Amino acid sequence: MSTEEVTVRVPGRVNLIGEWIDFSGGTVLPMPIRSEITLTRRSNGTQTDVIGSAQFGNEARVGMETPAQHDWPDAVRGALQAARAMGWIDGGQDVSVHSDIPVGQGLSSSAATIVAALKASRPAGETDDVALALAARRVENEFMGVPCGIMDQMAVAAGRRGHVLALDTVDCSFELLPLPDDWEIVVIQSGVQRELADGSYKMRQLECQAAADALGVEHLCALKGPELLKLSGAPARRARHIWTEGQRSLEAVDALKARDRSAFGRLMVASHNSLRDDMEVSLPVMDRMVEDALALGAEGARLTGAGFGGCIAALVAPECVATWWAALQARHPQLKRAD
Repeated sequence: MSTEEVTVRVPGRVNLIGEWIDFSGGTVLPMPIRSEITLTRRSNGTQTDVIGSAQFGNEARVGMETPAQHDWPDAVRGALQAARAMGWIDGGQDVSVHSDIPVGQGLSSSAATIVAALKASRPAGETDDVALALAARRVENEFMGVPCGIMDQMAVAAGRRGHVLALDTVDCSFELLPLPDDWEIVVIQSGVQRELADGSYKMRQLECQAAADALGVEHLCALKGPELLKLSGAPARRARHIWTEGQRSLEAVDALKARDRSAFGRLMVASHNSLRDDMEVSLPVMDRMVEDALALGAEGARLTGAGFGGCIAALVAPECVATWWAALQARHPQLKRAD
């Protein structure tokens, strides 16, 4: 059992391409960002978990088996319950969380918090980050009620700064690909909050599952293009996004390895258009930000994350970032960088 005080740091993440396909057998390309969570855990010898957050400015005292309350401590609460169930820790825990990852902006603040709490609880010497990510996903799916895929947890558990994680979501195999020196990814908060547990995410996922069931496949990314013609309505649009996004992600891996910035940028734009038209998870304000980012000189820009608000990611030549950002902020004063 882990009883000593342990402090860990876990970053947030941005997804460059491969949206809505991590539960459909696709390859995704997330990378860590500079914003991170610092979490400290120690046993307190009681039957109560005490969870404090500088970001939220308060402290929660909860019983060890308290169910999800749909509030900020849920990520830590669920991770501690999972860690106890796996025999990693015993009894109540004091947990302190310090985070500069923006909440509700699609940068995996919840996944980073869960991974951090599990990482701080796992036995010394245990370094299986894939197993850690899978445990974190179970917390998010089963405890918090968010039916997410594995991308976020893998990105923050196994990612490396300055590298893109090319992750096969079928078997969790991955490559760490260095981001070329002449590429800069700018992550921008739209200011529009989102909430994955509000039903919108689940509805889209159910539509994707309906498409898979209708076609008799487990993973929509494994479809042959003509099979899409068998579908109609919302399931057809969702399946079209997933299949084409899966193809775009594989092309993006090749573009990244070839250091072809313009090709990668074009794929980002196509991804956004598909999220807007086929997944229907963008918002007019997000579309305007992407359009302006491109008009002002970004080589690629797209909604990042599940949608309904959050952030956009833009691919910009490093030498152009300062003037490009100033021009974009002049059009959208509410924007903040999150990278």
